[in-house]
Amino acid sequence: MLQTVSNRWFFWFVALPWILGPGGCATYRVGARSLYAPDVTTVYVPVFESDSFRPDLAERLTEAVVKEIELNTPYKVVSTSDADSVLSGRITSDTKRVVVEDFYDAPRELDMNLQVNVSWLNRRREPIREPQVFDWPGDALGIGQSARLIPEAGQSVAVSQQQAIQRLAKQIVAAMEEPW
Repeated sequence: MLQTVSNRWFFWFVALPWILGPGGCATYRVGARSLYAPDVTTVYVPVFESDSFRPDLAERLTEAVVKEIELNTPYKVVSTSDADSVLSGRITSDTKRVVVEDFYDAPRELDMNLQVNVSWLNRRREPIREPQVFDWPGDALGIGQSARLIPEAGQSVAVSQQQAIQRLAKQIVAAMEEPW
């Protein structure tokens, strides 16, 4: 009798769920791949456009976005527009604002701010990600990032710009993830 109960317990609580379990999990995706669109494998990233007068900002941001996609997503960045998707963007604003001044009105601490509109379209030129709660014109996703500039500590404008660009690239790639 004890042997029969033990066999039934094993069947109902161990063997049966193990046999039927994979059938129920067929639609689930596991691991980091579950964070990204399943129908996209390649991304084309043209050089971002820029409304800024500062040289090379768009090229530096494009390079940072490409590196971030390659490092942190399952997507492969390709150099042809025949890819599964196209991630394009435009730097709409590049500002430098004084936060702290000394007694002689010399800037001691500044804020470097970059604003970018980004759109991610599939092969049929339909948006893969709908714009989220940002109030930006058109169907582009507006993203902004800032970095602190402290000249007295020996920091330069180029270093602050690069910090803002790196943060912005991480934010753009994070926006490519599937919504929860």
